[in-house]
Order: sequence, then structure tokens, then C-alpha cells
Amino acid sequence: MAQQDCTQALKKTFSHIEHQTAQLTRVLAECRLLAARTFALPERLKGTEQDDIDEIAVTALVGQAARTRALQHFRHFFIQQQSAKQSSKAAVRLPGALCVAVDSSQHTELSSLIGDINQHKQALKTLITQTVNLPPTARFEWVHQHLPGLITLNTWRQITQPENPSSINFGWANKQIIKNLTRDEVLVILEKSLKAKRAVPPWTQEQWHAHVSREYQDVASLPERVRLKIRRPVKVQPIARVWYAGQRRQQQLACSSPLLVLCQEHTAVPDIGELLNYEAASITWRHKPSAQQGTLLIPRLHLWLMDD
Repeated sequence: MAQQDCTQALKKTFSHIEHQTAQLTRVLAECRLLAARTFALPERLKGTEQDDIDEIAVTALVGQAARTRALQHFRHFFIQQQSAKQSSKAAVRLPGALCVAVDSSQHTELSSLIGDINQHKQALKTLITQTVNLPPTARFEWVHQHLPGLITLNTWRQITQPENPSSINFGWANKQIIKNLTRDEVLVILEKSLKAKRAVPPWTQEQWHAHVSREYQDVASLPERVRLKIRRPVKVQPIARVWYAGQRRQQQLACSSPLLVLCQEHTAVPDIGELLNYEAASITWRHKPSAQQGTLLIPRLHLWLMDD
């Protein structure tokens, strides 16, 4: 797709998401509220995005205050809508759940509206990350040239609508992104860094090029079939554990936005639990599998040379 066509698609898709989300929040504001809990998390200040997180203090809201905060969160698309001190690089999260009473026709209407919004959110994500065919830094400039201040993660984050849950409880998850790579795949990554000819503070362009060149040589000297793995930790994030009693099934979901539960007359209102403060020092592992042994080869990429 030509870049001009991508630009038109970007504006059109976002406009549709914005319009439909406004319609969704209007309808949800008019529905009879059955239960609502949201858990506001502290703002991440500019310059602290990479800091380790040992504690997170949660501020709980219930009832109408929780619904108001949830509906605001669904429409939070731009950095202009938040504090000037808040980082635009950190995800804005509001875990929780919102349960409203609906009749059959309202359930159909709202479910269709949510599905349409999510479809266009995915289309926007694909357009920005794949279709426009620009490197990450250029993608950022392209998006903000046409939609100044857009928070892409907030915009393309899906709205989750569990169907007839019995209970919703909340917790915290620490995860790792794990990806197996061949030696040649890592060399391609490093080669792209060399061709970019950029400077990464505190290095000058020449120093950075020399640094990446050494990394390239270290990897190139390895056997072709060596085992390499990226193990990149992901910062702690809130999750929801949704229990379906009729199916005796639990579903664990990332919960960066409130879950929407549409309760018809014949469905019970789910029990909604609390999200407690996060304290890294107090975590106890039920079962922590032993990590595979290896050597950290390139720290900035979280690239490990795995033992045989």
C-alpha cells in the first residue's frame, strides 16, 4: 500500500475507533449499573520508564466512581489527556471490571459494537506495525505527524468482554518474552544495527558502531547450530482470573483495561475481587521451574548462549 493510502487509512481507522468508542461509552453510561470496581495505579513519571518496580500502590474505586473512571480510560487515546509529568512511553493501565444490566437487544447491540471496535483496533495495529513498512523510529514520526500525541498502545488495546463469568479476581504477573533464534538470525539483527549508523547514548556513532561490530564478531565466531535464546523480562502487569462455574474453567487474562460484563436477566452478577498492592519482596512461588543454564551473551538484547 502506498504511504499516502496508508495515511488516509490511518486517519479513517482511528476516526472510526474514536467514534464507536464514544458511542459505546455513552450506552454503557446509560445502562443500569450492577457492579463496578477499578484499580487506579500510580503514574509512571518521565525518565522512570526503565526503573525496576518493587512496589505498586493500588487505589480502589467502586460503583459509579469506578464506572466513570473506566469509561474515561476507554477514551484515553492522546497524551494531551494526561498529566504533563506522566511518561508517554509507559503503558496506561486500569485493571478492573464493569458489569451492567442489558436486555437481549442491548446485549446484541453492545457485543456487535465491541466486536467492531476490536476489529478496527487490530486493523490499526497491523497498519502501523506492518502495512506502512517503516522502521520503528520512522513509524513513530509518521503516526504523530498525522495524529499528534496518539498513544498507540492505548488505542489498539482490545476491549475484553467475558461471557457469563461467575467470578473475577485480580492479581499480578511477572513474565518473560522467550524467543529461540539461530546464529544467522541474530547476525541479521546485528547487521541492521550496523547499517543504521546511529549513536546510542552514552556512545558516539563511531563508538556504537565498534561496540556492535564486536557483538557481531562474537556471534559470527559461534558454531552455526548453536542454541541462542532471547529471555527478556516484562515488567509486572495486572491480570484477571475469570472463573466460569458452569464449565468449571478458569481463564487468565491480561487486565490493562476494565473487563466489560453484559448481564441479561437470566445471568447472575459475577463476584468481583480486589487487586492488592504489589510488593515484589512478598511474592511466594507455588512452583518456579528451574531456568535452563546458559551464558548472557549480549545483555542489551537479553540474548543467551544456551548450554547443551
